[in-house]
Amino acid sequence: MNNQSLTRFTKYLLDFMYYAGILTTLTLPFSIKFYGRYNSYFGENFYSLLVVFFMSGIFAVLIIHELRKMLRSVLNDDCFVVENVKSLEKMGIYSFFIAVITTCRLFIYITPAVLITILVFVIAGLFSKVLAQVFDKAVQYKLENDLTI
Repeated sequence: MNNQSLTRFTKYLLDFMYYAGILTTLTLPFSIKFYGRYNSYFGENFYSLLVVFFMSGIFAVLIIHELRKMLRSVLNDDCFVVENVKSLEKMGIYSFFIAVITTCRLFIYITPAVLITILVFVIAGLFSKVLAQVFDKAVQYKLENDLTI
């Protein structure tokens, strides 16, 4: 698979994830209620879980939205732009919010998956912030180079 087909595949995957994420987030009341019939934890903590999952879902969809914007710049062959730096900064903030929201879930119920989710989003947030700095430097170099020519 060449780079262009990989990029297009990733675009379609992100598009699917974006719309599926919106649909999943909007149908949370029904899915949590349904699953609560089989898992008493979900039935007993319906409202708490609804708030935690809904807020996390919103931020997850926002992260995918920013990734889709960044991928458009890749498809346009113009990656090193200020908009991508802003997207990376936003993704870092959204990741930290998901980590904080998921930390609140620890007061409801502790599982290894919750702890791993917190760790993953803290690392993703840090990585996004550092990558934003790298992209910012690349944008500065590109702008300086454009002015030289």
